[in-house]
Amino acid sequence: MLRLSACVLLCYVVTTVAATAQGTPTPVRALADRYWEWSVRQNPLRMTREGVPGADDRLPSVAPAVLAARADSIRGFVVALQGIDAATMAPQDRITADIMSLEWREELDDFTRGTIRAPVNAEGGFHSSLGSLPQATPVRTVADLDNYASRLAQVPRYFREYIGWMQQGMRDGYMPPRVILEGMEATMQLMTPNAEASLFYEPVRRLPASLPDSARQRVAARVARVISDSVSRAYGDLFRFFVDEYRPAARATIGARDLPDGAAYYREQVTLYTTLPLDPDSVHALGLREVARIRTEMDVARARIGFKGTHAAFLRVLRTDPRFKPKTGEELLLAASRIAKRMDHELPRLFRLLPRQPYGVVPVPSHLERKYTAGRYSGAPIAGTRAGEYWVNLYQPESRTLYTLEALTLHEAVPGHHLQTALAQELGDLPAVRRNAYFSAFGEGWGLYSERLGLEVGFYADPFSDFGRLTYEMWRACRLVVDTGMHWKGWSRQQAIDYLAANTALSLLEVGTEIDRYIGWPGQALSYKIGEIEIRKLRAEAELALGDRFDVRAFHDVVLRNGSVPLTTLRREVEAWLAAGGR
Repeated sequence: MLRLSACVLLCYVVTTVAATAQGTPTPVRALADRYWEWSVRQNPLRMTREGVPGADDRLPSVAPAVLAARADSIRGFVVALQGIDAATMAPQDRITADIMSLEWREELDDFTRGTIRAPVNAEGGFHSSLGSLPQATPVRTVADLDNYASRLAQVPRYFREYIGWMQQGMRDGYMPPRVILEGMEATMQLMTPNAEASLFYEPVRRLPASLPDSARQRVAARVARVISDSVSRAYGDLFRFFVDEYRPAARATIGARDLPDGAAYYREQVTLYTTLPLDPDSVHALGLREVARIRTEMDVARARIGFKGTHAAFLRVLRTDPRFKPKTGEELLLAASRIAKRMDHELPRLFRLLPRQPYGVVPVPSHLERKYTAGRYSGAPIAGTRAGEYWVNLYQPESRTLYTLEALTLHEAVPGHHLQTALAQELGDLPAVRRNAYFSAFGEGWGLYSERLGLEVGFYADPFSDFGRLTYEMWRACRLVVDTGMHWKGWSRQQAIDYLAANTALSLLEVGTEIDRYIGWPGQALSYKIGEIEIRKLRAEAELALGDRFDVRAFHDVVLRNGSVPLTTLRREVEAWLAAGGR
């Protein structure tokens, strides 16, 4: 449990006391606990991640009957929640109900629409996510490795189920755009002729040296045999299906509106990822206004640097001048690590509540890096043996930009994703479903807001780095324009690339990677700027209402103390805090 100051602890307990009444869970809390236990047990990989025993030898099933049964169970949870009188709910129960309702609606919408028919996007899919399995596998005993081997033996069945859905998508015309599948076959070539050189063999190397040699040799041989006989064959079958059948059948169009019932689907995605009742046209218009506003700030920053040329000429300098490029991946990784550690030192100036879970700065896994974004946060369970990880993409380091690295690091590590998600997991008085919830508008909005927090503690002193911060904010504003442009207004991929390249100083490699990501993930790109705008708006309202009594650390406590929540819930909580005088 996170250590809290006496005042904060008292305030926090007052807000959460409704979760129990003399040790008896409220109906909402009891339902939340039942739902969490059920949801974890639906997925053997999640059971392993959460440290729940009994499923380390299995992979999940996505067979139609299994998914239908899951949907029926969720409908049962919906009915149970509807049976609880909302008027009797305490504030914390109301938040829990909000979160469960949105999660259930999203999952039922996905089931009804059949989004599993297109399980591969620009960054990977079910096959590439298995690449993280070796690191996630606990290795303490020979039995652990036997379980791992049994799990790997199920990869062919697991892949066949997904391929069945992909074939159904081909029949139904529910296909991803062909352009985002180009090069994706590289993520299906994780195997080598030598099983011991495979990334799936890695857990064998972590077997404790104290184990008897005979037991080590037996289980190592079994893992190698399963890799050769089962895993390699499954990836080979997927590769051939993808190259020979699936990718050639992919659609030439890129917009979500071109899918069956695509207009309704994209509207749903806008609501899902913003957690607000917004429509695509209003989001597009907001994006254009934000782009114009940030462009004015960029012009001022460029003048401060002393550059006499045009905006386009300045972007060319930033993209081509060697002084802004790392020479090696190691240089890039070390620079990101220094920035992260420097922000660690400044966190107490901005926060009273800090997580105890550490994090590391590591490369994006090699099997993902080619088509992956510049950086990402990969969380870890609090009860596990791994820290959180800030991933930095070292692929073609000479194409990366150092002047954007401060903004990227503050977003992905601290005070961004690591601080927010680790802290949420440590809020032990909240139901587990709350501690592990993630709403993109909140999480990504917080990440973008965190980039700007660097200004308050001495970051972006270098004017080029400050321009990098602005280009990252511009990047997120452009997302509002290009995502709605492609999925709602009929923009071409090249039109979106040109717009993003003309308005940001992102490298051209990143521009292309990002546009393909938005094509394959409709609506998600909207969450960043929408969430950041709402958080900044709430802060401005708090500063105005509290005047000299405003404490940014107290404001951040209020924003973060309930975990990840819909933006409508966040506003309700901040307004209640202000109504109580900011206490």
